[in-house]
Amino acid sequence: MSAEPHPTLPPVRLHSDAELAREALSAPLFARAVRLARWAGPGTRVDVGGELVAAQLPEAARALGLGAEDPDAPMHASQAWRVAVDTGLVDVTEPEEDRSPDAADDADFGTAAPGEDLALVTGGAPGDVLDLWLTALDTVIADAAVPDLGDLVEALDEGGEIDFDRLDWNPHQEADFLDGVLANLYLLTATGGGAADGPIPLPVLAASMVVPDGMGEPTDAVLEQVSDAMMRLDDQFRQLEPIGLVEFRPVDEELMAETGDPHTPEPLAGEPATEGPPAGGPAGADLDDEDVSRYGMVRLTPLGLYGIRARMLEAGVEAPAVGDLADKGADALLDGVARYPEAAAQAEIGQWLAGRPPSDAVPELLAAARGDDEGAPLRRLRCQQALAPAGPEAEPAVRAVLDDPQLGGLARVWLAERGAGGVPAPDAAMVYWLTVDTIAAQLASGGETDELPLLMESLTALHAEFFDRVWRVEHPATAYVLEAMGRLHPDRKSAKEARKAAFKARSRRP
Repeated sequence: MSAEPHPTLPPVRLHSDAELAREALSAPLFARAVRLARWAGPGTRVDVGGELVAAQLPEAARALGLGAEDPDAPMHASQAWRVAVDTGLVDVTEPEEDRSPDAADDADFGTAAPGEDLALVTGGAPGDVLDLWLTALDTVIADAAVPDLGDLVEALDEGGEIDFDRLDWNPHQEADFLDGVLANLYLLTATGGGAADGPIPLPVLAASMVVPDGMGEPTDAVLEQVSDAMMRLDDQFRQLEPIGLVEFRPVDEELMAETGDPHTPEPLAGEPATEGPPAGGPAGADLDDEDVSRYGMVRLTPLGLYGIRARMLEAGVEAPAVGDLADKGADALLDGVARYPEAAAQAEIGQWLAGRPPSDAVPELLAAARGDDEGAPLRRLRCQQALAPAGPEAEPAVRAVLDDPQLGGLARVWLAERGAGGVPAPDAAMVYWLTVDTIAAQLASGGETDELPLLMESLTALHAEFFDRVWRVEHPATAYVLEAMGRLHPDRKSAKEARKAAFKARSRRP
């Protein structure tokens, strides 16, 4: 028997759809798209591709409350319009593609009007709003993977086509790179229980995409790649923040000014002078939080967590969320939470119990905890945790399994913890079986943790003939548990006895 690997992605705790929909509606770019959809009317003119004609961008910017003194106002208006069109908030009728580019007659332009989906913003369910926002997110992520306009213009060949070799840009690779970055950011957030402990330094995120696994001290070439990746991310996260995906603190422009290079920041203090920041993330004895934050910091918002998870699910990635198992049976619950971190498992179990009366939930949990398969010990551990908050109403169902060879020990522990009377003492066979089951569950839950040797020591100290008796226990994990005790037991003599007992256990099995 061996512990199965943990899922690639831990479960996340998502905000309610209503909360997320409110966040989506307040995201600056999405809110601007909604305003432009309401502004669109008979006088709105669009070009091929549904883009607003240049002459209408100032008017659109004014509709968004952007002042004429803002040089970026037309760009913001154009971006919001593109989101409104892509999400269906605006319906456009494009002009004929063969019209003259110098045409000025209104008949030569396309038209636009509020789309049917605009009504969902105020009259739809939260899920409808989130669907619109997810479409907008796809648009923004696709745009963020495209080089800036200046680079594109420089890469045009004589025929007006983009020379990708000159641009040194592969659309598919760039999209995959950004997806990988967002997946890493999601994983860091999910590992923190759904909200990262703090913003992630941009050099750390860049290094996660560039530095090969197992690499020691990064070479100068790798550090330069990290620096380049970091600056790409700085530009991309600036574009992703307005849609509500991330909270972002950009790279301090003074760092680039200090190097004289608008694309390369000053190296972190305490590190060798290289082309960029250290690949393993900000480090150095004389760095403080302010020093680190100057290299850029990013945090996935609750809405962003929802959005990246939705994209992963669409791509076929298993990305669990707390609450996924609330309407499943107890067997699916115990199997599902078996590999969850402790806090996430308790939250999932709590939601499952909240939807069922104890008279139904407790017998179902106990039945699902039975089994001789590899996952059974961990299911029983999760079952014990699920029963922990149960009150007196659970006692009849628990007493009903006192004579069950697999659940009798669990039942006795539960009843004893509540001071219940009339609980029969377990026989020696049940004590040793429960010991093996408990250690097997701990190994499957957390692996060979620092606490496990202490648990082994306390269990073996209670029984002078522990190893002479435990190898005879009829439990599928007996040999596996004894081998682990031979590796981990803090007492050398006991560890040696455990290895001998493991050999005996292996020998007696067919």
